Amino acid sequence: MNNWLNCKKILCIRPDNMGDLLMTTPALRALKQTFNAQITVLTSSMAAGIASMIPEIDEVITFDVPWVKTSTASGQEAVTAVVNQLKQQQFDAAVTFTVYSQNPLPTVMLAYLAGIPLRLAYCRENPYQLLTNWVPDKEPYDIIRHQVRRDLDLVASVGAFTEDERLSLQLPDLWPQVAQKLQQLGVDIQKPWLVMHPGVSEPKREYPQERWAEAAQKAVNELGYQVLFTGSGSEQAMAASIQGLAGVGTFNVAGQFKLSEFATLIAQAPVVVSVNTGTVHIAAATNTPTVVLYALTNPQHTPWMVPSQVLSYSVPPQAQSKNEVIMHVSRYLNNTITEMPCADDIIAAVNALTRRNAAEQPVINLTGIKHFGV
Repeated sequence: MNNWLNCKKILCIRPDNMGDLLMTTPALRALKQTFNAQITVLTSSMAAGIASMIPEIDEVITFDVPWVKTSTASGQEAVTAVVNQLKQQQFDAAVTFTVYSQNPLPTVMLAYLAGIPLRLAYCRENPYQLLTNWVPDKEPYDIIRHQVRRDLDLVASVGAFTEDERLSLQLPDLWPQVAQKLQQLGVDIQKPWLVMHPGVSEPKREYPQERWAEAAQKAVNELGYQVLFTGSGSEQAMAASIQGLAGVGTFNVAGQFKLSEFATLIAQAPVVVSVNTGTVHIAAATNTPTVVLYALTNPQHTPWMVPSQVLSYSVPPQAQSKNEVIMHVSRYLNNTITEMPCADDIIAAVNALTRRNAAEQPVINLTGIKHFGV
């Protein structure tokens, strides 16, 4: 285990999306509490905004690595510059967090070149000197864990633990200004409303617009909700298209909120219906009941420790990833066709989550381990 007890400055590298960083927060808490350490996170521009709202993080370094899909890729000079920046910080240790389909070694190399003395990560092949603390990666060939459990198990290997395994998000009191914006958009905040979030970064995880519209119509007519279609500024046109199909009682609020305001909106919602994206993990961090339309790509990312209903469906063959690890999971875990949920399925899930007593609400998350043969 080396001498992690003396680590007071720890670099945590999570170079992908906002939802990935949120799922890492229990592991960050374990490191901070166990070692009484200052936590610096190196993350992408896509996740940097949410990082400022995570109380376990003391400092954020924003850097888009060229080996992770991001909106902006950094060149060779930028890589050299960030290595020099890390070297100047004189970290005691570095932890690289990954999903099982990622190769950790390019990211680990940043810490190695920066001279960080202790380096922890999962890796399938022997990393030799690149890692001082190597945890052989058995996923997904022998086991599959939820991403939160995967990250907690990683830091547990060096003696870091926490009793609080919930996702972490600390929001300022922004509800008055969020409520004012909703009223200006025509929403009656004194009447029931819910959030539907159709936007997703990858087409293979999309849910059809006409089905969103049908579900929204049913939520209005059968359950008595106003429906707010949320999304980023770039998703305004899509949200407007769905809202146009859905009609009376629905509102396009995409692009109207800063990230902190959007998280506040999610926190205030009685239930959120979303595709599998960062919104699901914001909802988990704010304890908001969630219906997730879950394209069967990575099974690790279901809602964590929050009342939820997971409505899964298969990804069409032509849209599936060419990553050989993900293809393996598709062959052995998702080897039957699961049809897309219909509007009635969504309404039934919403109804179940909003009408049951909190103590009776189903919590669906992959806290355990799945074993399967190859």
